[in-house]
Amino acid sequence: MGVPTGRAGGGRLLRRIGAARRTPEPRPAYSRPALLAILVIAGVLFAWDIQHSAFHAFYSETARSMSESWHAFLFGSFDPGGSITIDKLPGFLWPQALSARIFGFHPWALTLPQVIEGVLSVAVLYRAVRRWAGENAALLAAAAFALTPAIAGLFRTEVEDPAFTLCVLLAGDATLRAARGARLRPLLAAGVWVGLSFQAKMLEAWAVLPALGLLYVLSAPTALRRRLAHLAAAGAVCVAVSASWVLLVTFTPAKDRPYIDGTTNNSAASQVVGYNFLNRFSSVSVSAKDTGSVAVSTMAGTAPAPPTGHSRPTAGQWVKMFAPSLVSQIGWLYPAAALAAVCGVVWRRGRPRTDPLRAGFVLWGVWLVTYFLVFSAGAVGGHTYYMGVVAVPLAALFGAGMVQFWRAWVRGGRARAWALPTVVVSTVAWSAVIAELFPTYLPWLAPAAAVLGAGGLGLLAWGRRGTRTRTRTRPASGPGSPAGPGSASRLGTASASGPDSGSGGDAGRRRTAVLGLVTALVAMLLPSAAWASSVLDPTYGHSGMGSTGPVAIRHRTAAHHPAAHRAPAADPSDGTTGRTDASTGHSPRHPDPSDGTAHEAARKTAHQTSGETSLSPAQRQLLAYTRAHQGGATYLFATTSWRVASPYILHAGAAVLPMGGFTGTAPSPTASGFRDLVATGQLRYVVLGGPATTPGRAIGPWVRAHCDRVPGQAYQLYRCTPESAAADRSGAERR
Repeated sequence: MGVPTGRAGGGRLLRRIGAARRTPEPRPAYSRPALLAILVIAGVLFAWDIQHSAFHAFYSETARSMSESWHAFLFGSFDPGGSITIDKLPGFLWPQALSARIFGFHPWALTLPQVIEGVLSVAVLYRAVRRWAGENAALLAAAAFALTPAIAGLFRTEVEDPAFTLCVLLAGDATLRAARGARLRPLLAAGVWVGLSFQAKMLEAWAVLPALGLLYVLSAPTALRRRLAHLAAAGAVCVAVSASWVLLVTFTPAKDRPYIDGTTNNSAASQVVGYNFLNRFSSVSVSAKDTGSVAVSTMAGTAPAPPTGHSRPTAGQWVKMFAPSLVSQIGWLYPAAALAAVCGVVWRRGRPRTDPLRAGFVLWGVWLVTYFLVFSAGAVGGHTYYMGVVAVPLAALFGAGMVQFWRAWVRGGRARAWALPTVVVSTVAWSAVIAELFPTYLPWLAPAAAVLGAGGLGLLAWGRRGTRTRTRTRPASGPGSPAGPGSASRLGTASASGPDSGSGGDAGRRRTAVLGLVTALVAMLLPSAAWASSVLDPTYGHSGMGSTGPVAIRHRTAAHHPAAHRAPAADPSDGTTGRTDASTGHSPRHPDPSDGTAHEAARKTAHQTSGETSLSPAQRQLLAYTRAHQGGATYLFATTSWRVASPYILHAGAAVLPMGGFTGTAPSPTASGFRDLVATGQLRYVVLGGPATTPGRAIGPWVRAHCDRVPGQAYQLYRCTPESAAADRSGAERR
């Protein structure tokens, strides 16, 4: 196939593309009903019991603050008063804040945008794979994606990854569209989508760029110079959209915006590069020491993590994606995806450079390997919801791979027919290995998959002779041949055509082979689907970490462990306890290597779910008193930790000033800044107690020395006056 480089060649290319669009291959009759069924199943898994969704501590408070103030919405302020941001870019919370504005502040209103993002993700993956590998590959990919346990749990949470996963999927779809016709506009759109995914997940979004860029430079049907120019333009768009919020914050005076959490220098760039990127790779001796990032990455009130850059790499971290808590959520199709990626590239060798099917296997294979390495090197801990971006290439490779394996099987011969039984046996056996990690959970799962797999292989073997073509198969035509919509969409018919197709016996054998294929597919997807369906059980639903099955129970139990939340008896945050979940005996048989990053898991234990509870009587008394005596102060009162401020912001939308940010070490406010707030009348009351934070330790002694304790309160409430701050300032100046 030639590569058009001139004006005439470009015109021929456009005419061919236009002709392909005007005469699309008809869809099989089952296509639309099957897709609708997959989308309905996905919607049920994501939205089940949404009315009992629980608030996500730290994120939900931020969403409420953002829903009540456009200033807080723009900057992602944790508190309604706008003193400090969340420790992430706020893009993923914008849909949640808008939903709360429309429907009111309820847990289900914060979950609803993720449900919608999940159903859209399934639809976009279907569209992308259909454009690349045909109808049946797209249906299989969409089904595998929706039935992945991590996906079933992910789109029920309030975390960053639902929006991130949807945006990178849209970027992949746009790049596939651009590469097929060397079109700049969809490639620019891909840059926009990666930039928007950056607003949700920051630099993790850029890890998809090698896969997208390699797809375009390898397969776009135009000259290399033009391909590189297109990539440069799309890269510029990606960087511009990615950096938009950081630049907005950078050029906004500090006095007109909240302090940037996770930093010591109030810099959005430090938050993105140091705190949320380099800090995550301390296990491979990467240091964020000189980036302006805070020195720890754990939640205020928990044991601090080791300083970044002082950990030694271990062999265990490179197999963490095979650890029980992650492999049970994402890894059921590892063998199928790996075999599909290898065969998809090797079997297409010798094809023209622009071969779209091979290019797609390169895209999804590089995507999978890149994120596999990123998560292996970085701190993941128990964050199952990170795995959404891994589920995308796994599902795509599974769908397209199974179509290719089937085509090789029905053609006969030994060169490639081995792939289909191999993928069935390896995937079912691997499922049994994963199921054995949790032997008391669904003990029937491995035997059922084995029986179905054996039955499927038997039917395939019995029907194979009837599916062989006795003459040369008709060449496929149209985009993506031989696996484009014109060929791969007819999984069991087009590839089996031949002079014996009218024979009743051979037709029966072909039907037997197709039945065997369906049975084998059920065997391969059953274990994953069974785990995913656990979200329909209230025992396992709403994990907050995007996990399913017994892993969800384990994560919730760890989150509510007393050691992780030990606080003084006079902690004003005591009233925010969530629903108590019974523990379970479904613990893994083998140690979990990912537990080596326990400090990272502790970093987000505050992001676990808490029930929609009302304030305790003591908290209501404190709130009523400070509201009655607030006067013209900007803040109702200040607390030494966001955990103390949390219930008042979450349940009352109170303008409480927290100190120290998520980790408790951000210098917000500084000691002098705090005294200025008191001196200017913006702050009158301070509540001491709760988890210790760096600003709290610096400010607490001054409050006790210069402010009056308010009697009759269950908590340590102090009233500070501008006069006391002014007197302290004048005394300091005299000294």
